[in-house]
Amino acid sequence: MIQLMGRPFQLDNSTNMSNMEKMIIQSMDQAPDLYSYHSMDEFSFEINIRRNLIESAISMSEGQSQFTTFEHTSCNPSYWYVSESGGFLLRNDVRPSDGIWDIYRNSSLYSFECATACVINFYHAILRQIGDHLFNLIFQNLYLYSWHTDSDLELQTFYGDLLPGDVVYFSNPDVNPNTFWYRGENAVFLGNDLFFGHGIGIKSAEEMIEILNEFRQPQSTQSSYLTNLITRPSFSRLYQFLSLQRNDRTYKKQQYLIHHNHCSISYLQHLYFLFKR
Repeated sequence: MIQLMGRPFQLDNSTNMSNMEKMIIQSMDQAPDLYSYHSMDEFSFEINIRRNLIESAISMSEGQSQFTTFEHTSCNPSYWYVSESGGFLLRNDVRPSDGIWDIYRNSSLYSFECATACVINFYHAILRQIGDHLFNLIFQNLYLYSWHTDSDLELQTFYGDLLPGDVVYFSNPDVNPNTFWYRGENAVFLGNDLFFGHGIGIKSAEEMIEILNEFRQPQSTQSSYLTNLITRPSFSRLYQFLSLQRNDRTYKKQQYLIHHNHCSISYLQHLYFLFKR
């Protein structure tokens, strides 16, 4: 259910919205949870970023970037350094926005695993919404590795309503150790039972499961499955932050970094490794 300025939101057929935006709104309106917004601007902000998340995922799918493990990560050296752990460290002479744009514009130069792909997708979607200037003020010193993010992105992971633009996790608990990178797949939900997973492409949930099942241990009877775990940015916090335009902050919370060397893990698993250290 959607609540706008204290009242139930009604989608008017005359509203100037794309079919994708209407699909997102209808999914939110039909969900059991309440989605409440203080203004039309705040509501539109989330809808626009969710649309961007879907479009960015489709764009990545249509590009030439490849799936690989951290050991074989590659990038455009004019924009990024590859760390010893297989992460992308932005060059000092490159603007953050240019680094993100280049992953899509020169996709054939890049290879990374599926959690990193989701983080790139988050940044790209937000960049398209807020523009280069604000993006460069907020997301400085980018480092792309698994689920590591800038603190202002503020990812949330929980069990709840699945909405278009959310990231889900397909788990393969009986994965063959020889193909450990198929232990699971992080995927962006595009709506209409379609998901984009980097390295697999755009598939239905059933197709995702069938592909992962091909990489189980011999004689395994444990099927892969779509978990109920949802990962998304905190749209409300990001909107509030941008509205306040706190660009003159002298302090910014730094995210802890853990190089766990486990590709294709969920954000929840990443947090486990992070706090286990």
